[in-house]
Amino acid sequence: MARIAVIGAGMGAMAAAARLAVAGHRVAVYERASTYGGAVGRFERDGFAFDTGPGLLQLPAVYRDLFAKTGKESLEQCVGLTPVDPAARHLFADGTDVSLPNASRAGVVAALDSALGAGAGVRWGEFLTRARDAWDRTRRPLLEEPLRPDRQALARDPYPSVPHRRVLRRSRAAGTLAEVGEWELSDPRLAALLESYALAYGLDPRDAPASAAVLPYMEQTFGNWYVAGGMRELARALYERCLARRVEFTFGAEVRGLLEKEGRVAGVELADGTAVDADSVVAAVHPSRLSALLRGPDQELFAEDRVRRDGPRGRAGRVTVCLALSGPRDPGVAHRTVVHTAGRDDELRGLFHRGHEDSAARRPTVWVSRPDDPALRPDAAHEAVVLTAAAPPPDRCDWSAPGVADTWADEMTAVAGAAMEGLAGRVLWHEVRTPADTADATGAPEGGMPSPALAGAGGAYLAPANTTRLPGLYFAGGWAHPGGGLAHAGMSGALVAGLIVEGDGFRGSQ
Repeated sequence: MARIAVIGAGMGAMAAAARLAVAGHRVAVYERASTYGGAVGRFERDGFAFDTGPGLLQLPAVYRDLFAKTGKESLEQCVGLTPVDPAARHLFADGTDVSLPNASRAGVVAALDSALGAGAGVRWGEFLTRARDAWDRTRRPLLEEPLRPDRQALARDPYPSVPHRRVLRRSRAAGTLAEVGEWELSDPRLAALLESYALAYGLDPRDAPASAAVLPYMEQTFGNWYVAGGMRELARALYERCLARRVEFTFGAEVRGLLEKEGRVAGVELADGTAVDADSVVAAVHPSRLSALLRGPDQELFAEDRVRRDGPRGRAGRVTVCLALSGPRDPGVAHRTVVHTAGRDDELRGLFHRGHEDSAARRPTVWVSRPDDPALRPDAAHEAVVLTAAAPPPDRCDWSAPGVADTWADEMTAVAGAAMEGLAGRVLWHEVRTPADTADATGAPEGGMPSPALAGAGGAYLAPANTTRLPGLYFAGGWAHPGGGLAHAGMSGALVAGLIVEGDGFRGSQ
């Protein structure tokens, strides 16, 4: 039985802890915050409750496998899990309104043809076929296996772009998600639909590789799922599974250093000076914080020295606005609505241009979450709504300046009014979470959002491997391979547990 120290109590960390405990190891988790869940947060006030992190789950098979492998009760026995239908409603800048069914490619094609005009759905369907090719080529190496030593093979984009004919110039295949939208979809509304999947993770579609096409493919193929009581209930269920497996948790315990002995990790040192011996350490923190935990001269922890550890350039943060509303939820409304901006270029300039110092919201693309869940509201005469939007990180927006956060909240509420008639008059109060708050809570230097690992772009959108140059030190969570998102973070825990239990020869799920 080995002693395992886990830094952090996010979803990836707890996924690793539960699996390692079942394998017979003694696992202790050290979390600097006062609770578990990491980015899967909850805000409660006056009988209202809000998810401040992800509100929907994709690829639930990851957590079904986790619960099946770590106890007798299945995932569905621990939480209420239901598919969301429609998966999303989209309101475009020209007033077009379309609701896309959950996990139904034929239904999506029909809905787009009906709302956007004949041929729009067919073009989207043909795009999804190409996205499926990219998914099939990268699913195992980018989700189900530890990152291969020959990661440069993933530097090439697997998306089979359609060559774009240019007048008096050679034809060229799309290299970015924005080019896919412009050249292959031939409709600004379809392009906006596509680009919204990048923006949801704080990625610039003008830089994100064409392989980011797998993001809408995953949603429209495997569906969106809601956890009754909010996503925090999934974190609670995983925490309780860890406790049942005798994982020890210490909250309010910040790790300030890694202990080394004879060239390998030997434990962790807490902020109060306590030294904790361990045979292996699993760190579920931002890569820059992990590197800072090492003592002595600076060294590269990750084998991929030439790849930026902090992810792609131009990563944006997220603003979350919790709205406590008077009046009941309208029956039959979509769980999630995306209100697309009319000023796409202004939005991207404000989010991603270095040196562009502008704190104005400027009608951003807004995601409106309206779960039909009595557990989130004080009674049937009220409604809890969450608005989210991509936003500049703290180094390009002074979120502490008076009025900035509230200005964003007001602007996002105005945008969301297109999806909710009379919204402004229903607001009792609001609570805002900015990228600066995310940076404080998670340790991500710019309050950014980790995205799923993507092939292409020379490897800039890959996440650091789960193994490090320091023997016995492993890397998990959304900032580690295979990247961000609930399913990917959970998969990182499975990969780390496999590497510790089976050794370097572990090749992932079969």
